[in-house]
Amino acid sequence: MFTGIVEDMGTVASLSPLRAGMEITVATGLPPDGLAAGDSVAVSGVCLTVTRKGAGTFTADVSKETLSKTTLGEMRPGSKVNLERALTLSGRLGGHIVYGHVDGTGTIRDIRPLGEARVFHIHADPSIMKFMVYKGAVTVDGVSLTVSAVRQDGFELALIPITLERSTLGVVRPGGRVNLETDIVGKYVLKSLEGGGGGGVTLDFLKNHGYM
Repeated sequence: MFTGIVEDMGTVASLSPLRAGMEITVATGLPPDGLAAGDSVAVSGVCLTVTRKGAGTFTADVSKETLSKTTLGEMRPGSKVNLERALTLSGRLGGHIVYGHVDGTGTIRDIRPLGEARVFHIHADPSIMKFMVYKGAVTVDGVSLTVSAVRQDGFELALIPITLERSTLGVVRPGGRVNLETDIVGKYVLKSLEGGGGGGVTLDFLKNHGYM
């Protein structure tokens, strides 16, 4: 489990094909004792398991399914990635609850200035958009962000300078793809409303209790 607060921007050092996917080695400035084999780490929003640790690097395996459903399949040596280690019980939940299970990718349609900030317009499929709500949470390439507007063809985010400086979102351009993970709370609420939870909060329940 993660929070969507990027700890480091790593650099893809090497990529090696595997029968079941790909092996990725990332150079990082994270503390040498901060990662060990078996630990979970979010790489641009994708939860991976460290298979081995080197001097200033770590290596992980990426499955074929993950390569096909995320932007990790587009990575090349030298590519920058956002890194976050798994949340500890003593850590601070600075963003929101993130699992590292990417729902799909979005495409950046437009980036426009708003003072020192930047407003991103991201196109996403209906399967992702159904979870988007104004001022709700979304994870973009591993970064916890707040939805500033919901459009028919996508959603908008306002990124402050420190987020642009400390993550790869500061170098992405229109046309680029990003990994998206929607808020887990929204998923459970929608499932309950659709009757997938065997009762609980339903549309009839909300109407009967004056919420609709």
